[in-house]
Amino acid sequence: MDLFDKCKAFTRADEVKASGLYPYFRAIEANEGPVVKIEGRDIIMAGSNNYLGLTAHPKVKQASIDAVAEYGTGCSGSRYLTGTLKIHNELEERLAAYMGKESCLLFSTGYQTAQGIIPTLVQRGEFVVSDKDNHACIVAANLMAKGAFAGFERYKHNDMDDLERVLAKLPEDKPKLVVSDGVFSTTGEIVDLPRLVKAAHAHNARILIDDAHAVGVIGKGGRGTASEFDMIDEVDMTMGTFSKTFSSLGGFVVGDGSVVNYIKHHAPALIFSASPTPASVAAALASLDLVEENPDLVDRLVENATYMRNGYTELGFKVIPGRTGVVPVIIGEDEPTFIFWRKLFDAGIFVNAFISPGVPPGMAMLRTSFMATHEKHHLDRILEVSGEIGKELGVIS
Repeated sequence: MDLFDKCKAFTRADEVKASGLYPYFRAIEANEGPVVKIEGRDIIMAGSNNYLGLTAHPKVKQASIDAVAEYGTGCSGSRYLTGTLKIHNELEERLAAYMGKESCLLFSTGYQTAQGIIPTLVQRGEFVVSDKDNHACIVAANLMAKGAFAGFERYKHNDMDDLERVLAKLPEDKPKLVVSDGVFSTTGEIVDLPRLVKAAHAHNARILIDDAHAVGVIGKGGRGTASEFDMIDEVDMTMGTFSKTFSSLGGFVVGDGSVVNYIKHHAPALIFSASPTPASVAAALASLDLVEENPDLVDRLVENATYMRNGYTELGFKVIPGRTGVVPVIIGEDEPTFIFWRKLFDAGIFVNAFISPGVPPGMAMLRTSFMATHEKHHLDRILEVSGEIGKELGVIS
């Protein structure tokens, strides 16, 4: 056997491409928020995580341009050495205050953030306990901790009775970290935080919540899951990303000063990685300004997502309930999902097709997501076309 044999044997993507139904890696030629240009056509974007629609905001774009003019295009080093700029420190101070925590640390990507936190804190003889549906970045970080001889346990998705069962079987005297998405990225469900906190505290476990899809979406002024449940003091650490609400690239963790300081001086993902670029940091700072100055953006996002959730349901689609920006429409099998996606795309609408193994068999879905900047005529057009295609394909009657 040769190492590359499995690569040559992988034909599924090529087969879907040949059928004309391949929905991935579509190049966006122009991006103005709710409408983008793909293959020369204006397309209503209903698959982006640009929840507050700030990627095209003039203030955000100008902030990035100004940062490049002042600092150049990159930092040419890690935060640990030559890669810390004044704006890195400013964004950390601002985010800590916004999230109601003592301290904040930036990472170069959201995916990298979990790898900077979990294997750094959870070491040999200690345990990380994770929701089975947590984001892939958390799964990778858990496996890194396991590879360094930490214990790794999973509990059933958002099932706090099962979390209690898992915690109860672990040694009481061993340190533990419970990790969960705040808003689950595929379904838009919100973690049952009150019960998670109760179970974790009963077993002397610390808590890390991933708010990648929660900041700017839920909580007071978009401050995320802990704020949503008025439990900021009960959640030890919150991590997040800049690639969604903050219309940029990078990640962060907030928590107690001593904990963040330890991660800062021990995390290989920070120490051995180039720091976030000036343009990225400036864009995140400008986005944070806009979020704090315009809390109505969060309200508009929720209104748009609720409108779509209700609209899909009234048409007869199976929709996973929720109150976040993610509105998953269940189609069932993979092939009809691809066909539905293609027909939407041909009609000028872009959504995300999620198939197995990314979702359980029989749960293939169109993962739609919405922005504060979608206008009602965008939303009505999506519902109109979806209803027509749904009836044509027999998904709804």
